[in-house]
Amino acid sequence: MVRLFGADYSVYVRICRLVLEEKQVGYELMPVDVFAENGPPNWYAEKHPFGKIPTLEHGDLALFETGAITRYVDEAFEGPALQPDGPVSRARMNQILSILDNYAYPSLVWGLYVEQVSKPTRGGLTDETRVAEALPLALTCLKTLEALKHPGPWLLGDRLTLADLYAAPMFACFIQAPASAALMADCPSITDWWLRIRERDSLRKT
Repeated sequence: MVRLFGADYSVYVRICRLVLEEKQVGYELMPVDVFAENGPPNWYAEKHPFGKIPTLEHGDLALFETGAITRYVDEAFEGPALQPDGPVSRARMNQILSILDNYAYPSLVWGLYVEQVSKPTRGGLTDETRVAEALPLALTCLKTLEALKHPGPWLLGDRLTLADLYAAPMFACFIQAPASAALMADCPSITDWWLRIRERDSLRKT
């Protein structure tokens, strides 16, 4: 049995869950709340020295970092391959993953979703300065993904890959932010992609 440590609210935990679902790998989600009042439990430091989520255990293997976890699951288990075969397509996938990690997650999730949706829901106030700072980077991310998207249903064309499964949880947050409508207006291909992937069983289950 695979054990995935983390919280269901986490974008990166959900990425790993999506990959496990798409590969039809049974797993148990072990709750770890990094935003608890006193931080994650003391025992968790043995699993992740930086105190982040997720981590994965499979037999004697212990892994942290989402990139390592998702690639391991794809390569270690049967099921549809989630990484392209050729070096060019694989490089493009890795490029998209890097864009999502370094630019989309900070702007789409933290800059817009957290400020415009999560904070107000919890009774907090939106930091309009952070929203204003996030908007240009968010727009650049969306236009870049629009330009990089291959013809076909998924980001790299006809085949679902890790690029789609990384992006989906980020967009699931971002699309709730009021700013998302205007930002997505000039991204028809990414809009169509989102409308398609949000209906996928793995998204519904997670």
